[in-house]
Amino acid sequence: MKTKTFLKSRRGISPILATLLLIVIAVAAIVVTYAWIMIYMHGAGQQAGTRIKFDLVSINATSGEVTIYVRNWGTEPAVVDKVYIEGVDVTQHVTPELPETISIGQVLSLRVNGSAAGLKFIPDSWYKVKVAGPAASYEESAKAK
Repeated sequence: MKTKTFLKSRRGISPILATLLLIVIAVAAIVVTYAWIMIYMHGAGQQAGTRIKFDLVSINATSGEVTIYVRNWGTEPAVVDKVYIEGVDVTQHVTPELPETISIGQVLSLRVNGSAAGLKFIPDSWYKVKVAGPAASYEESAKAK
């Protein structure tokens, strides 16, 4: 009998207080999520010391030659050991022979004999060119001329 009177006499929290409590919990969850994302992004940026990008990609549709200028804009030397055009590994047809190391801030010039690799380029068509290494890769589309 005492438990029934005990439960009846007990009052719950007001709806306004419950709403405020839910808002505080939601804001705290958002802040924690934001902090976690910022820490993750900052950590990912710190780990990526090897970064490469193309200065220029030129595809000559007539000769089948592809010229790629790769720049190391990271904080560590970058190694390039693979070249792909439209997903086809054309590393065997690259001059100079790969792997090649690019010093920080330097540019590496690569020439690909697309005809020897069995590729046929159509003028004014776009082709995906990718250069990769153990720690970095970069892909960009280039227009054949």
